[in-house]
Amino acid sequence: MIALIFSFIFGTMVGSFLNVCIFRLPTHQSVVTPFSYCLSCKQPISLYDNIPILSFIILRGKCRKCKAPISYQYPMVEFLAGLFSLIFMIKYGLSLNYAVYFTFSAALITITVIDIKHQIIPDSITLPGIGVGLLISFLLSTLSFLDSLIGTVIGGGSLLLVSGGYYFFTKHEGMGLGDVKLLAMMGAFLGWRSILFIIMVGSFSGALVGITVMLLKKKDRKYAIPFGPFLSLGGLSYLLYGQEIIHWYIQFNFWIKGLIG
Repeated sequence: MIALIFSFIFGTMVGSFLNVCIFRLPTHQSVVTPFSYCLSCKQPISLYDNIPILSFIILRGKCRKCKAPISYQYPMVEFLAGLFSLIFMIKYGLSLNYAVYFTFSAALITITVIDIKHQIIPDSITLPGIGVGLLISFLLSTLSFLDSLIGTVIGGGSLLLVSGGYYFFTKHEGMGLGDVKLLAMMGAFLGWRSILFIIMVGSFSGALVGITVMLLKKKDRKYAIPFGPFLSLGGLSYLLYGQEIIHWYIQFNFWIKGLIG
């Protein structure tokens, strides 16, 4: 129990750093210096006002000094990071798998929020992420280097072909190269078998949300919806429940064929 509590607290602390990355990476600022400060009054945030989640609650979502509102993004990111840290601790215990997959999920959280806010996916996350994924394949018993390498090639290559084909027929960009690099990174961490699952979940959830948003905002089909968050959803879904969902789908198909036959 103590390990689980610690894992959640540790995750929220990582989430606090992710918020710094989310704010600074799109503008190419250092994520190390300066220390956290209020975006309104520019005053440094004291350590006792920088406690993940709790400080937001105690301060009632406002800066102590200038009373400017603090975005709900901060406690939400901290909570999500804490939640994934807890989930992976339960699933893998204190192990290399926990460290690898929590780091992977933290990267996806950061990418998701940045893509939603700015519609970009920083190369500073995905390109090193591809290298890290390939390297850790030598350490994980569940992933071989060949699986990781093929996953990188198929992940990036499949979206690159789709993007090129869409542009060829429409003369409009359907997705950016950031999405291509993101799926390549996922392939490096999860292997080539994950790619089809990730694309299917990402495409279905993206289409569902995209159609809903276009209807509510009365936009046409050219309205830009960032694809990174949906690819991230597909990657995390595969990591947590992919094998179970695939097994259920296969069993369901056998059941349907049995009824028809």
